[in-house]
Amino acid sequence: MANKITKFDLVEAIQTQTKYEKKIVQTIIESFLEQVKSSLTNQSNIELRGFGTFELRLRKGRNSARNPKTGQTVSVKPHYVAAFRAGQELKKNLFEIPVEENQD
Repeated sequence: MANKITKFDLVEAIQTQTKYEKKIVQTIIESFLEQVKSSLTNQSNIELRGFGTFELRLRKGRNSARNPKTGQTVSVKPHYVAAFRAGQELKKNLFEIPVEENQD
């Protein structure tokens, strides 16, 4: 199972690697994330060569969706969702991760 990495963990790792002040690293990461949100909100895709692409995908609306919490039938309008598509280099790196066999 994959470990969860938080924004705080990213700031710590980048600060350790670059020796920049933690506040500067945090500001850069926050700015990057704001730019990603802003670009997607303005219907622009973000392409990071060697890593991947953040893009919008249109989800169809449905008249008979179900609220999983209450079981109530609700109607959902068509809407956009954010999606990430890994680039070739990232796919290659992920493909090389050894798979552990389940030992039941």
